[in-house]
Amino acid sequence: MSGPRKRKQRAPEGPPPPPVVQRLWIRYTKTGRLRFMSHRDYTRVFERAVRRAGLPIAFSAGFTPHPKISWVGAAPTGVASEAEYLEIGLAAELDPTDVSSRLDAALPPDLDIVEVVPASAKSLADRVDASRWRFTFPGMDQSLLREAAEMLVTGESAVVERLTQNGRKQVDVGSAFAHAEVGGAPGCAIMTAIVRQSIPVVRPDDVYAALRDVAGLVPPQLPQALRLAQGSLDDTGRLLDPLAVDSPAIASSPAS
Repeated sequence: MSGPRKRKQRAPEGPPPPPVVQRLWIRYTKTGRLRFMSHRDYTRVFERAVRRAGLPIAFSAGFTPHPKISWVGAAPTGVASEAEYLEIGLAAELDPTDVSSRLDAALPPDLDIVEVVPASAKSLADRVDASRWRFTFPGMDQSLLREAAEMLVTGESAVVERLTQNGRKQVDVGSAFAHAEVGGAPGCAIMTAIVRQSIPVVRPDDVYAALRDVAGLVPPQLPQALRLAQGSLDDTGRLLDPLAVDSPAIASSPAS
């Protein structure tokens, strides 16, 4: 009696895809109405833009090849950002300036390419562990927001609950806050803050919930959030530019 027949392993038809010969890091903005798109929709938009721009994007191997595009620290749906990042792998080397202009022309308004540079390290994600945010509170007195921000920064923790598809999740907003500064104009308070990208990541709604729970702050109008920058924090609390080879500070001080 013969033994069990070995199953023949399937292999994708045709030659393997060309290898990645160039990796590029890209910074882009997400503003206007497009900030309400889901991350899945953004993925589709960028893949179509890459095809329209005629970029020689590299693909993964296997039965379902995917373009070599990886996202870093994407802002949540509905939140505007001036500092979104991704990495693409190309099967042919191109001038980053040319890639920037071609890709920017292929993208819709409110998605704008800011900078394209050759990858200078193994992982872009390793250079991003914090964000600088600007939170605008229309109709809010600056002194009230300043007092609430100080309580949030100086407190040991400020845990809030976030409702997700898998149930309730606890988020420690207080431990993620590295710095906060309050300014603005009469009738409008603005908090600029550096927030560490902990796990789970602190979202703007979590910040509003923490300000409410810690200091009883209830904004008279809906606040607005804008991500100004992403990067890594050095020992002095400065946020470093992830695209720079020598990682210079994005700003001269933590809150500027």
